[in-house]
Amino acid sequence: MGASGSGKDSLIGYLRQQRLLQENHSVSKLVFAHRYITRAFEKSGENHVALTEAEYKLRLAHGCFALHWSSHNLFYGVGVEIDVWLNQGLHVVVNGSRAYFNKALLAYPQMIPILICAKSEIIRARLQSRGRESREQIDARVQRGEALNRNLSAVQLTIIHNNGELCDAGQQLLRVIEESIVSIPWN
Repeated sequence: MGASGSGKDSLIGYLRQQRLLQENHSVSKLVFAHRYITRAFEKSGENHVALTEAEYKLRLAHGCFALHWSSHNLFYGVGVEIDVWLNQGLHVVVNGSRAYFNKALLAYPQMIPILICAKSEIIRARLQSRGRESREQIDARVQRGEALNRNLSAVQLTIIHNNGELCDAGQQLLRVIEESIVSIPWN
């Protein structure tokens, strides 16, 4: 989890690439949940499933989401398929929400929470290059992100700073995941 512009999608992409290169058995059991979002698909953005608001509400009403939340006038969901994957002994990577984190932790107490952070000026630059928001919206996102990060300070989580080269933060994230997988007693 982390602020928009912190590089979560880039790091998930890095993990996917590294997973293909790894012979480590625990990492080979790593799968990635897609988010269902009421936002049109963007070629350069997150690899998500785009839903209309009506489609989202239908799926929500029928229990199709294991996790769901709203943020920035959009609705997000992670499908119940993650429960099937977990029951099959797979390890699931989810791009989650800091605001929804406490509810997610209640549903999945075995989760390993990881917060991806970046300096405010880096986040601003990344959001500007994305071209989705106005300057005012970017400022609001940065301020909200800083507040949400402060609220998580009491929670036991791993923090990864993604201020430099993607491979540096990516390797750190890969190590955290590998160490976590090895330490999970039900593995």
